[in-house]
Amino acid sequence: MSNIPVKNREIVKVQGHEVSISNLDKVFWEEEGYTKANLINYYVQVFPYLALHLAERPLVVTRYPSGAGGKGFYQKNAPEGTPDWVHTYPMYSSHSRRYLNFVICDNLATMVWLANQASIELHPWMSRIGSLDRPDFVVFDLDPSEGATYEDVCQVAEVIREVLNYLQLRFYLKTSGATGLHVFVPVINTHTYDELRDFVRRVAETVVSLIPEKATVVRKVKDRQEKVYVDYLQNIQGKTVCSAYSVRPRPGAPVSTPITWDELRKTQPDDFNIVTVPPRLKRIGDIFAGVITERQRLDEAYRRLNLNFSAPREPRPV
Repeated sequence: MSNIPVKNREIVKVQGHEVSISNLDKVFWEEEGYTKANLINYYVQVFPYLALHLAERPLVVTRYPSGAGGKGFYQKNAPEGTPDWVHTYPMYSSHSRRYLNFVICDNLATMVWLANQASIELHPWMSRIGSLDRPDFVVFDLDPSEGATYEDVCQVAEVIREVLNYLQLRFYLKTSGATGLHVFVPVINTHTYDELRDFVRRVAETVVSLIPEKATVVRKVKDRQEKVYVDYLQNIQGKTVCSAYSVRPRPGAPVSTPITWDELRKTQPDDFNIVTVPPRLKRIGDIFAGVITERQRLDEAYRRLNLNFSAPREPRPV
């Protein structure tokens, strides 16, 4: 399946699966005139790259039935009427006091089905089926407080880069698709969320000590002043950030996009959207793939941060 024509259709066949689609001409981004068909087309084009970042991970989506400017809602549980060919994974929710069937988006048909349901945002777990209690990457979520600028966010990201270089770690950068940035660090899946969150917290506190006028780890929004919040608390089991190549429900249909450090000061977050990202991917490929394909031990980083975690175990087969 390639692009879906911008007109209403009922059934399309995607990799042998029949997918029901509807209301393709419904406008999702009013100012730009982008429709549901444009959203589906975008995800069809980028799925060869996006698939790596969704495979084997429980997925939370944010749906916007009335379009990006309307009210959205998070969806964890596969809805009634989910096709039999959509793979799901059951997990008990202590909050809901029942089992939830998380969608596993492991094929293009599932992606088209999700996009047809107005699933604009994609939020995969940081850990995979088979090792759900042990993430294989961690994230520094840089969120500017009111009064902070994107320039401030870039400055804080550059200090994180300095610290991670000192720790001799490999790491990857992407826009959040909003006003912030995400720095991802791939790891071997031998430590718990609690252990890795403590590691990210220690790095974040080091960053704040180096640039206290710009960065903060204070949780209360009203106490952050005009600083960039270095959020280490995203590294909790079940919490998520938007995936690389996920669309965001903001004006211009922006996309959370991996960028190089050389591009950090030369681009703006709104440079990357559902129109510009597909040709970019064809040109440079997935520069974020290392987050998923690489693994690195944290022994030396722990030593340099004076963290006394238990010795890493051998990775579980996944």
